[in-house]
Amino acid sequence: MQHILVIEDDPDIRELIGYNLKREGFEVILCNNGQDGLDAALQNDVDLIILDLMMPRLNGIEVCKRIRETPEKRNIPVIMLTAKSEETDIVFGLGVGADDYITKPFGLKELIARVYTRLRSFPTPVAAPASAVTAPEDVDVLRQGDVEIDRARFHIKVCGTQVPMTLAEFRLFDALVSRPGIVLSRDRLLDAVTGGEGVLIDRNIDVHVRSIRKKLGESRELIETVRGLGYKFRELQ
Repeated sequence: MQHILVIEDDPDIRELIGYNLKREGFEVILCNNGQDGLDAALQNDVDLIILDLMMPRLNGIEVCKRIRETPEKRNIPVIMLTAKSEETDIVFGLGVGADDYITKPFGLKELIARVYTRLRSFPTPVAAPASAVTAPEDVDVLRQGDVEIDRARFHIKVCGTQVPMTLAEFRLFDALVSRPGIVLSRDRLLDAVTGGEGVLIDRNIDVHVRSIRKKLGESRELIETVRGLGYKFRELQ
């Protein structure tokens, strides 16, 4: 039975989410503040975390950052709940390691669907992307210029420096690097990220790309935007 940790300070929302997850057959741990939620995440075997952004004692951003800094916990999928819908807040949340976000108010059916999608997507972190964007060769280590993707270890290096990425970012970047010079639409990239079970809105791909570019720093121009079509990894000479 899979365990889901819900960290939410609003008692009505917390209990409602917990009740509906239990109806779906999940074991649920409920916490009403960020510090207790972080402790629960570190002390229990958790398969997924639903995390509110604005909370007492420790906010959701800090909770997510600390989870991602803990080696044995860093691959737990995190769905962030936020009343903030501005794109800058979304980018910031995804940039610190959240894998998906839902803005309040939200529908319970949508939340449950995203939970199932995250749980299907995350158990095998080195799973191959969707067939439409898989690499030409079945290799554990893919190299393009100064970029190295180690699929067996879930590592990405650029110019010899390791670049930490969430699993969603890893899959998206892998899909682009696997086809240098080829434009991949948002739909194809969405399939690569979710394994064909996409419930994310189109803009999430743009947000993930922004987060990846930020992490790439001076190498951000390796990912090129093709207006009206999608994105491509720059073909290296």
